[in-house]
Amino acid sequence: MAADSDVSQHGRTAKPEHPADADERNVFGAKAAVVAALLGGALLTALAATAYTAVGTIPGLADPPPLVHFGLPVARAVLDIAALGTVGLSLLPKLLGFDRPKHTEPVMSLARRVTVITSLIWMLSALVSLVLHAAELSPGRPVTTQLLIDYVVNVPAGPGLLASAGAGLVCAALGLLAIRFGESVPAELRTIIALLGLLPIPLTGHATDWQYHDFSMISMELHVIGAAMWTGGLAAIALFVAPRRGLLAEALPRFSKLATIAIVVVGASGLFNGLMVLIITPTVGLPGLINTGYGQIILAKTGCLVLLGIVASQMRFRLLPRIARHQRAALIGWAAAEVGVMGIAYGLGVVLSRAPVIV
Repeated sequence: MAADSDVSQHGRTAKPEHPADADERNVFGAKAAVVAALLGGALLTALAATAYTAVGTIPGLADPPPLVHFGLPVARAVLDIAALGTVGLSLLPKLLGFDRPKHTEPVMSLARRVTVITSLIWMLSALVSLVLHAAELSPGRPVTTQLLIDYVVNVPAGPGLLASAGAGLVCAALGLLAIRFGESVPAELRTIIALLGLLPIPLTGHATDWQYHDFSMISMELHVIGAAMWTGGLAAIALFVAPRRGLLAEALPRFSKLATIAIVVVGASGLFNGLMVLIITPTVGLPGLINTGYGQIILAKTGCLVLLGIVASQMRFRLLPRIARHQRAALIGWAAAEVGVMGIAYGLGVVLSRAPVIV
């Protein structure tokens, strides 16, 4: 006769699963879905869009090897995700507040350790991007120290990536200090340094001689900073705060105000930057929004923004009131959907910064 399902082959009764264990696994799975949605969306979209906007072989110029052609958007996507993660984790203390240290310290203790990891990944991916950029510009030449020096000296993207790597290193150092001394290392300082580290990133995109180039650069900086605070803040809340209803009721309303400002800044600056590149490109203009790969990526990013607005409205008007009353709400599921779309937008943005406008 077959043994009962709750009895092992050694005759001992199997211990029933504790509900808390099942809940913990469910929460872990949901958090893993958030990370997978953000990182997977960015990487897969970057690779697909890179293949879609690829140009044919140009006579007289050697093609970069596939490792460089596809490795560069992957490295840039990882750089962006690590940087926004560092920003969100640095911002987390401000979202949680400082009036309940007994409740917030377990969350922040873990967040500080993760911040060091994301900062180091930021630094390493910036350095890998630097190497791949140099190799892309000089296909067929071995990557040597002199080649990297020449790239940094002669191409604006070189100093930008070096500065970005340096910012990641500084954020990692501040994170280590925060692990040792807690909130004695001000969250404001960590957040400002992380945000300043985002400023060199637009330097690695398209260069123009437009007469209002400085104004365009400011717009791109606002776009990068707004997107990082929005995406990073939401990811940090979903991963570290969501299961704790009391803390979530404090943090999410603060983040909601930030996200409302960010969606306006990100949408307006992103559309302005993309359209200006088309307008100032000879023989392209606004029709390029439809008949070029560059313009089609702009439309895809705009579609992502519309979808993000719909998801964000669902969280703001349906979930937030329930969370404020400390009621159960499917925040992590909706957050995974939102950061997944954000990941797609980041992947598109990586390719948009590199795609030929005429394609």
